[in-house]
Amino acid sequence: MHATLGRDPDTHVLLVTEDYLVPVHEAEGGPALQFRGADALDSEPAGWAYLGTYGGTNYAMARGARDMRADQWLGLRDIGAEVGDLDAGLLVQAVGLAQWHDRSAHCPQCGTMTELRDSGWVRHCPVDRTDIFPRTDPAMIVLVHDGADRCVLGRQSVWPTDRFSVLAGFVEPGESAEQAVAREVFEEVRLMVTDIRYVTSQPWPLPQSLMLGFTARVDGDQTLVVDQDEIVEAAWFSRAELMDAGRTRPRLPSPVSIAFQLITDWLGEKPAAPAWT
Repeated sequence: MHATLGRDPDTHVLLVTEDYLVPVHEAEGGPALQFRGADALDSEPAGWAYLGTYGGTNYAMARGARDMRADQWLGLRDIGAEVGDLDAGLLVQAVGLAQWHDRSAHCPQCGTMTELRDSGWVRHCPVDRTDIFPRTDPAMIVLVHDGADRCVLGRQSVWPTDRFSVLAGFVEPGESAEQAVAREVFEEVRLMVTDIRYVTSQPWPLPQSLMLGFTARVDGDQTLVVDQDEIVEAAWFSRAELMDAGRTRPRLPSPVSIAFQLITDWLGEKPAAPAWT
């Protein structure tokens, strides 16, 4: 496998552990990914993928174990918002491919162990000749507001009691992203929305989603009712409540997330750090 990577000391290889952590070191401008040359890998990696070329440098991902040659081993949620644009793009791509490799080790048709092909972007079944490609599942995420000064935030049961975020869910077969917004909002908090507007998107490789970000306005005067299934708590929050640094709740999503961007875009500015750290 090293030969496939080229054994080129100038190839920048990012190791990804079995729990999707990567080596990080402190650079002059802040945290940065810590790459290695392909010839510096201790053994043949169990999985790898070519990530691309930038500025004349080739980049690749390889699976490996934690060692002492890195200052820290951190995950996407830990450093995604702190590293530079190039590192952030490589990190998302590497983690996404690593997740896909782990979920595609066996052929979905016959269960045979698959083989890496096309620089890590295809897994091939040697028995039935099936080619398996990386998949992306569309999901919607929406900030619901009242057209004035309030928005709806909810909490999943697995989250800390003070953490709240916008509503989200997967796009189901046969529906558009906008239809998914209306359906998910009604299912989770029994609100009917209108004025559904697309804002932005974000790849989220945990495991393999493309988050499609929207805003939507509640249609008329309705009562919020939590479904107690996908979320266990939801409430209206004003801009003042979200901006108040002295409040202990709600704690907002990480700045690396599209959820944080939707909230801060609606607020018009970022809240004080205690609201999300």
